[in-house]
Amino acid sequence: MEYTRLGNSGLKVSRIALGCMSFGAPGTGRDWTLDDAAAEPIFRQAVDLGITFWDTANVYGRGSSEEITGRAIRKYSSREDIVLATKLFWPMHGGPGGSGLSRKAILEQVDASLARLGTGHIDLLQIHRFDPNVPAEETMEALHDVVKAGKVRYLGASSMWAWQFAKLQHTAQLHGWTRFISMQDQYSLTQREEEREMFGLLADQGVGSIPWSPLNAGRNARPWGAQGTTRAGSNPDTDMFGNPLWLESDKAVVDAVEHVAAGRGVSMALVALAWVLRNPVVSSVLSSATKPHHLDDAVAALDLDLAEDEVKALEEPYVPRTPTYFA
Repeated sequence: MEYTRLGNSGLKVSRIALGCMSFGAPGTGRDWTLDDAAAEPIFRQAVDLGITFWDTANVYGRGSSEEITGRAIRKYSSREDIVLATKLFWPMHGGPGGSGLSRKAILEQVDASLARLGTGHIDLLQIHRFDPNVPAEETMEALHDVVKAGKVRYLGASSMWAWQFAKLQHTAQLHGWTRFISMQDQYSLTQREEEREMFGLLADQGVGSIPWSPLNAGRNARPWGAQGTTRAGSNPDTDMFGNPLWLESDKAVVDAVEHVAAGRGVSMALVALAWVLRNPVVSSVLSSATKPHHLDDAVAALDLDLAEDEVKALEEPYVPRTPTYFA
């Protein structure tokens, strides 16, 4: 395993992060999630591989992902050895503190996450989205307060427009409040829109990227049209805002991944992940593993250096599209 600082912060994380969205109690809304027993081999493998950066969210499994992740830390590792990240924003209940980034919601949801995780602090608290209905000053002061209270060590953000992220960072800077050290954004060979504005901003601000869906729900890890996973098969063709998750033009990109992988004698997932990891703004890549080979491929990708002609072949077919999951 390789380890690096998250952006320009002093927080050291493994370059592969264990995405815990795949874990949840039965009946929490997703038929591909793993309960404690089914997740045990994944957690054990992560520990054996040196994956010390574990990422979840309050909304995953309606809170049960945090509970499972907290129990796994105590059972298979130790709190001191894990960099624990979670998120807030999406609805947890219908009350005024159940969603969004108001002061009430942030304070309430941080305490709820701490209780579910069974820990006294969160290493990286991330806002899952930008909240246009709350003043930036209210959000950033509340986030700063949970840091100063010792409940949170560092702050991160996820999936928003570059101007929104810049606004929040500038607000924190103006008031001397805690700033974000990370951005968890969607980034893969078939979703590269972060390269236009966000990645330049992150590089300038010293913020580390933690890409989610680096294989685009597994579609970059198998030949075009091949049978997918249960999770990929349950995904619609558009996100909640009607943006397409993939285009027909993506076939050329996936074909290029297949060609490079065949030439290297490795899996397509390994090639696609290696391409994401080579970007200098990327600190760590999320692997929401449900099978052992998912983590094996992710870790092996750290040792794959793509040649310039391979990179060109992988990148040339890309067609711009609207970033997904943005309002």
